[in-house]
Amino acid sequence: MKWLFGMLAGLVVAAGAWADTPAEGLAPDALIKNVTEEVLEIVRKDKDIQSGNTKKAIDLVEAKVLPHFNFTRMTQLAMARDWRQSTPAQQKTLVDEFRTLLVRTYSKALTEYKNQTIEYKPFKMQPTDTDVKVRTDIKQPGGKPIQLDYYLEKQNPGWKVYDIEVGGISLVTNYRESFAQEVRNGGIDGLIKSLQSKNKSGEATSVKK
Repeated sequence: MKWLFGMLAGLVVAAGAWADTPAEGLAPDALIKNVTEEVLEIVRKDKDIQSGNTKKAIDLVEAKVLPHFNFTRMTQLAMARDWRQSTPAQQKTLVDEFRTLLVRTYSKALTEYKNQTIEYKPFKMQPTDTDVKVRTDIKQPGGKPIQLDYYLEKQNPGWKVYDIEVGGISLVTNYRESFAQEVRNGGIDGLIKSLQSKNKSGEATSVKK
């Protein structure tokens, strides 16, 4: 489970970084499929990333993935009602620190790719839809498939991911409990200090099973 949020969340939302079609011109399911196949092919051939070169993985995520996440909404969802209690300055810091934490998690997990493949589920949307779910399954050698779903919202330009579910577990919900506990213990500044400490130590988090 631990590599799924990191590797696949980062890989499939690179939003046209290696695709021939501009990201803003892709439907959400096409974006997921096209970029996933492009990036997985790159990772399969990149011996440095496969051998654990975290710096190279971080550079990849920073350059190709970050522009295509809505980190502000992800942070809002992870903090729930505590978001409204924070000042604009605190909110900016929280978004920056949460983004850094996720980049470290994604990059670490990227080095753990082991020949998983992806099955894309049927997708339907109306022309007026601005919030959609793209469903996939991860096929693991010798293991059961794992459901991996993406929640995307339409922005200008293109689509951005604001949540991911692995086996029905939401990325933002996965962080919500720990964030709320930090706020209860030390307020908003306590949560900020906790995130900063994890980022300074290079700590990467994993998904609860």
